[in-house]
Amino acid sequence: MARKSKIPENIESGSAVNTDPPVETASEPTAGADPTTTEADPSATPTVAATQQVEKSCSRGLAAWLAGNNMSLAISSYQTGRVYLVGSDKQGRVSFFERLFERAMGIVGNAQRIYLGSLYQLWRFENVLRSNEIIHGQFDKCYVPRNAQTIGDLDIHELGIRKNGKVVFINTKYSCVAELSQTHSFKAIWKPDFISKLAPEDRCHLNGLAMVDGAPKYVTAVCKSDGVDGWRDRRSEGGVVIDMDTNEIVCEGLSMPHSPRWANGKLWLLNAGTGQLGWVDFATKSFVPLTFLPGFARGLSITGNTAAVGLSKPRNQRFEGLQLDAELTKRDIEPWCGVQIVSLTNGDVLQWIRFEGDISEIFDLCFLPNVRNPMVVGLRTPEIRDLITFESELPA
Repeated sequence: MARKSKIPENIESGSAVNTDPPVETASEPTAGADPTTTEADPSATPTVAATQQVEKSCSRGLAAWLAGNNMSLAISSYQTGRVYLVGSDKQGRVSFFERLFERAMGIVGNAQRIYLGSLYQLWRFENVLRSNEIIHGQFDKCYVPRNAQTIGDLDIHELGIRKNGKVVFINTKYSCVAELSQTHSFKAIWKPDFISKLAPEDRCHLNGLAMVDGAPKYVTAVCKSDGVDGWRDRRSEGGVVIDMDTNEIVCEGLSMPHSPRWANGKLWLLNAGTGQLGWVDFATKSFVPLTFLPGFARGLSITGNTAAVGLSKPRNQRFEGLQLDAELTKRDIEPWCGVQIVSLTNGDVLQWIRFEGDISEIFDLCFLPNVRNPMVVGLRTPEIRDLITFESELPA
């Protein structure tokens, strides 16, 4: 089947690879923000988010590291409704491209497709550029919102993409793992054995999802509570990791665990209440810490032997009063909001991004392999009307 496009004048054919020598600088100003909101725009963040001020800084070598590894980062912050795509431009600088989606949560994707969970919708974005095309003279991937399925406020958390391309997600409000339904808000496909019924009560704060060989395999929960909001009293040591296939608890005694990821033959995760990145020892059902990170760790993506970790500043009630507070004080460190890129060999921080101002929390992130400098089409921009691509079986 041939693929044909109506390509606007601002799309150029040519190499998308930046061959310019990298210049180690701080981040570029945000590109592509779409702050205009109206009641008719269901995905838009309330106007207050558009007026917030965010300062971004990054390590001097980040642009060269991203370019050298031919990858970008997608980052979500539900607190401000921001989604950042972080890449490297032709001048060797870090490029931040921003869009606003109300309560932006779990985000997962690759060079062709990105899924994003938001307040009451699950979004699908498709890249419409060929490998030899760029748009606006600089972006090698252009993700267009192709579908937003209304699922209701499920407090959707992390997402996964099955081998067959279908998306699965953590339905935190109903304490289950779910898929999209053609008719209903969701289709429940698994729940922990200790959850006696599907109820909108966030009983155990099920939050993280690890995919193995294209199938959902491990989940994290703050505790084993079977009562409404019961997890809040078990934040310090009630956390568990559960094998979905066997319903076995494979790790316990955790403090607000998040973001399990299977990589390099290990199950990695974030013990957020202690600020640690580590892995699961299945023999002892215990957590083995690799390194301490200065913030509430949530959001993990792994490529090769390197991990990107999202960090949030502790806030009242939910994040405070944990061992993390004492560890920050002991080390004389202020908590971060941002991303640290960490070696899984020795725990060293290789690169970093830091946000200051009105943003204090990161929810999720993912590496985008084979993506140099990406953008997302906004819902209230001319591109949403004018960028038209299509498939055809008709003769040229």
